[in-house]
Amino acid sequence: MIQRLAIIGVGLIGGSLARALRAAGEVQEVIGCGRSTENLQLAFDLGVIDNCTQDPAVAVKDADMVLLAVPLGAMRAIFEQIGTVLRPDAVVTDAGSVKGSVVADAIAVFQQLPSWLVPGHPIAGTERSGVAASFPGLYRNRRVILTPLPQTDATALARVRAMWQAAGAEVSEMDVARHDQLLAATSHLPHMLAFGLVDALTRMQESDDIFRYAAGGFRDFTRIASSNPVMWRDICMANAEALSLMFDRFGDEMSDLASAIRQGDAEHLLDIFTRAKAARDRFVDGIDPQSSDIPVSN
Repeated sequence: MIQRLAIIGVGLIGGSLARALRAAGEVQEVIGCGRSTENLQLAFDLGVIDNCTQDPAVAVKDADMVLLAVPLGAMRAIFEQIGTVLRPDAVVTDAGSVKGSVVADAIAVFQQLPSWLVPGHPIAGTERSGVAASFPGLYRNRRVILTPLPQTDATALARVRAMWQAAGAEVSEMDVARHDQLLAATSHLPHMLAFGLVDALTRMQESDDIFRYAAGGFRDFTRIASSNPVMWRDICMANAEALSLMFDRFGDEMSDLASAIRQGDAEHLLDIFTRAKAARDRFVDGIDPQSSDIPVSN
């Protein structure tokens, strides 16, 4: 059991973890920390935290487990504030969507990667933010990726793994660089496409009619454009190299589609759509493409 969990950034991610651990009986006390007194008060009123402070050093002083659930751009400053006051057996993990920048920030502050730091990333969330959006089932049957390095203490890693498993998550481990590459493709690029599409349509003269007659597909695709802009700005800056490569690859794909449409190449379009449907059905929904009745072009 976690004796005292300090959550720096009590929003959807941190709040949901606190709720899940409480429901599982795996935490005795939760200390919340953040810049907004209103959000901290709400977290207390909702029973997500037991006490709160706006000072990260105060929050982590007696904690045996610390979760950093702040925007990536704030990570280095948090490391600077908490590094000298952690108790000897404390373990620190984070929920950042880019692991390379977290590791780099820790090394910049401590000159080496601390053994007590276990970089992590819960692959869960919604387009909503804030502690009011948190709920105990957010991590149930969802993936959490941990990216330990050779310097990471084995006991610290085991404790973080056990914490996320207690919250209902499926925990796996991955190399830092590999994590950032995969997330650029599966999470960061889709968010950029949603933000970009909505912004482009907003700047068109007939934008009012466009949004008025938008169908369900548009709403589904652009749902994630309601995500926190500050958080996603920081993700783009932190994972710029991997995300830029994905933009290049996706740009080539869009150029190919546009060319096929202009040239009236129906067979090539059907090939693309069929491959995409089969891949999506297989990897996301577990559907065997051999059982599909969708015609496949030769």
